[in-house]
Amino acid sequence: MIVALGLEWGVYIFYTQFDTRNQTIYSTRDKVTRMLRKFLVLSLLCGFSLAELNADEIVPGILRTPDDRFDNLKDFPYKPNYMQIGDYRVHYLDEGPEDADPILLIHGEPTWSYLFRKMIPILTAAGHRVIAPDLIGFGRSDKPVNEADYSYQLQVDVMVELTHRLDLQDATFFGQDWGGLVGLRVVAAEPGRFARVIVSNTGLPAASGIQGWIGYSLFKLAVWWEGAITMEELRANLTFPRWVAYSYHVEDLPLHELMSFMGGDDGVAAAYQAPFPDKRYKAGAQIMPYLVPSQLRVNEEAWNVFEAWDKPFLLAFTDSDPITRGGEQAFLDRVPGATNVTIHGAGHFVQEDAGPELARMMNVFIAGEEVISVTVEKEVAEESP
Repeated sequence: MIVALGLEWGVYIFYTQFDTRNQTIYSTRDKVTRMLRKFLVLSLLCGFSLAELNADEIVPGILRTPDDRFDNLKDFPYKPNYMQIGDYRVHYLDEGPEDADPILLIHGEPTWSYLFRKMIPILTAAGHRVIAPDLIGFGRSDKPVNEADYSYQLQVDVMVELTHRLDLQDATFFGQDWGGLVGLRVVAAEPGRFARVIVSNTGLPAASGIQGWIGYSLFKLAVWWEGAITMEELRANLTFPRWVAYSYHVEDLPLHELMSFMGGDDGVAAAYQAPFPDKRYKAGAQIMPYLVPSQLRVNEEAWNVFEAWDKPFLLAFTDSDPITRGGEQAFLDRVPGATNVTIHGAGHFVQEDAGPELARMMNVFIAGEEVISVTVEKEVAEESP
């Protein structure tokens, strides 16, 4: 717009100085008046565009969600903590006794540490310190605007650095969804810092040889072949490939609607929308599913750690998750002595559907006691007479 304005002024000057024949068409005053009007309109438009561009942008290409977006969230009284790691400010919760053995909770996609609000009081009441960070692009952590700035390795590197800075020792790791993909890599990189592992509804996709080289390319081809699908189509048949295709192709990921049907009431869904004032903030939420199999060969190396694992390892998958159904089998096949229990009646976001039950199960496991499967009792609304 600024270039167009400059060109118009240039044309005006040219004609007034070198082509006096056109002065009979418009008077000089009329031309100036018209140009001033255009200048004012374009200035206003440019001003609004620049204001929108720079809103909450701490440096070019990195957004930070305003703090007031997180005011008065349902059942979430926890104090934010921040750590600058590289270009990004990373948010994390740090609850419970500072000198207690820590539990590292890592969320998945498209959630944030709010996901653990039902679990934290139960874990801290048992005497544990709880650390729950937000991945880059999620929650109160900084958010790159460009999808190309996100990678599986970025999330791993940031979480490894966080464990170093906090000097976590004798820790318990719990991860679900992307939290497992990232956190298991953290454990594999720093096995001496972790005393035990607990995972639910997650995986560690890996391959070696030719599959490791071409697997991700084939996956991207499959997403392209699936093409864009609607929310209604996703609801009708929710699978991992279809979820990836939906999140990759949709113009503006409707997080409120997604969380409403994947777990949680309207008040909870609004809390998951809070980190994302508009679609510019959602680059991470949109691209991360597409990156799940992007490090097959590196993950295969991580499996070497777990195939030699001699510490407690608990699988607590749910029975009603269409995205990761059957995913526990890979761990049973490759992790010696892994304990397997099932949380019945819960879906993909086990923390929403069975947060208290999962937290109590974790307390039992950390105490070295026997863990058993549980069934979540669904609340049934009473009918009006």
